[in-house]
Amino acid sequence: MPFTIVQQDITTMKVDAIVNAANTELRMGGGVCGAIFQAAGAKQLQAACSKVSPIQTGGAAVTPGFQLPAKYVIHAAGPIYNRRNPEQSRALLRSAYLESLKLAAENGCKSLAFPLISSAESRISINVSPSSILWGIFQPLSLISPVCKPKSAATI
Repeated sequence: MPFTIVQQDITTMKVDAIVNAANTELRMGGGVCGAIFQAAGAKQLQAACSKVSPIQTGGAAVTPGFQLPAKYVIHAAGPIYNRRNPEQSRALLRSAYLESLKLAAENGCKSLAFPLISSAESRISINVSPSSILWGIFQPLSLISPVCKPKSAATI
């Protein structure tokens, strides 16, 4: 499974699923979340989200993509960074990526687009290194796909 980093409007990507950096109530928010809701059709997406919410921090849920090019939206709830317990923040972030990947696999997705989960209001990207975020993606991929086998975060 190839891995590519791109800077692009996630709502226009022609992939099987896009991941929404969601809140636990799966309500329309601002930023990437708001853009995804608007592009998918806010009323339809909110109605679908209401059926599968709430989710736990570190969890994920899947809905149809509606008007998006992507067939699915996977809603992942990342943590708000807790400087008193940074390990918990990292674990919850990793879980959000892993749960998203599991849902993608369960739904037969071959291509998936992620935003940086927990990078806006929660400030996790300020407090967690990019290699940790990438490790949060690659390490779970190695559990799902034998093709993705990084040795450590330092090699990414």
